[in-house]
Amino acid sequence: MIRYQHAIVDGAKIFYREAGPKTAPTILLLHGFPTSSHMFRNLIPVLADRYHVIAPDLPGFGFSDAPDRKRFRYTFAQLAKAIDTFTQTIGIERYAIYVFDYGAPVGFRLALAHPERVTAIISQNGNAYAEGLSQGWNPIQKYWKEPTPENRAALRDFLTPEATKSQYLYGVQDETLVAPEAYELDSALLARPGNDEIQLDLFLDYASNVALYPKFQEYFRAKRPPLLAVWGKNDPFFLPPGAEAFKRDNPNSEVHFYNTGHFALETHHREIADTIREFLNRKLASQSSAA
Repeated sequence: MIRYQHAIVDGAKIFYREAGPKTAPTILLLHGFPTSSHMFRNLIPVLADRYHVIAPDLPGFGFSDAPDRKRFRYTFAQLAKAIDTFTQTIGIERYAIYVFDYGAPVGFRLALAHPERVTAIISQNGNAYAEGLSQGWNPIQKYWKEPTPENRAALRDFLTPEATKSQYLYGVQDETLVAPEAYELDSALLARPGNDEIQLDLFLDYASNVALYPKFQEYFRAKRPPLLAVWGKNDPFFLPPGAEAFKRDNPNSEVHFYNTGHFALETHHREIADTIREFLNRKLASQSSAA
């Protein structure tokens, strides 16, 4: 059974999905753009028999509150701070992180701040290397270099229903496996008044994540967390070399590719879940033995 709940973090509501026994090892699922914890709707039930699964919506996304931009700066540092406080509010002290897209820089920031809390990392198209960035980032990178109103306005094309649908379908071998309510829900939530400016703020601040790539990589080298990359190999934004690069800094990293796109869980949630279960069973058991 999945429970749909919320926690209050700094006066704002963080919506989250929770399943599985609270006494089991915890997995914190962190979504990306332009979606929410809804992207994990199929994954959660197949992990929850053995794990305590928590999937929050980031501030400004899904069913979490979207505080006014005048009192909440939409930066990745602030998103990470909110999720850090969220984990403490609901009482989870140690957890594996499943990071996707925007969830990667949020989760990696948590790992930098509290390496003792992160038991393992599962990266599903969650990038930490320059070689993982495709040419699809060029318009956003142009905005980083020249944050003009014109370059900001040009990025509104990424916020259209057509662009959201394309993110779900690009690189997918069988489009009939992708539930239309997924991209329709994302589009409806993006269309809320003021949400466009929130997303444009985050496009600009994504440059801060790229600037932190060396620190993320240093963490992988120094701490050697158990790391699994499960990657939709046809992703138009985060390329396979970004997954392979984890091995450079953490040679024990395990990398699996799937013949699908950015939202790999839409078509391959069972295969990915099986890989995660085998990986965590092995890695967390070895941690328990070492302890």
